[in-house]
Amino acid sequence: MYELIIETDFAAAHNLREYKGQCEKLHGHNWKVKIVLRAEKLDKLGMVMDFRDAKSIIGKFVNDFDHNYLNDIEDFKILNPTTENISKIIYDRLKNTLPSGVRIGSVTTWESDSCGAVYYE
Repeated sequence: MYELIIETDFAAAHNLREYKGQCEKLHGHNWKVKIVLRAEKLDKLGMVMDFRDAKSIIGKFVNDFDHNYLNDIEDFKILNPTTENISKIIYDRLKNTLPSGVRIGSVTTWESDSCGAVYYE
């Protein structure tokens, strides 16, 4: 099994509905996202997929969050925009856009240097 790792980031504001504490108030984070792509075989060039192509696909989804109020994004109208849910939403958006033979190993999102959440199936 081969794994390709792409890291990116975005800055956004959110608040956690019904949370009892500071995070119920409007606040922001500089999130960091790590996406692991997997393939059992390499393509004819010896790659899981081209880094440039992977970054482009991932960027389309992560850029939707950048410099936005996450609670206003359709995915978070009902779901709380927690770090866990952000990882799952990125996973769900990305999974059907990858080339044949490439799948997502995991999506990890950090809201700070020491707190993050991983989603994988």
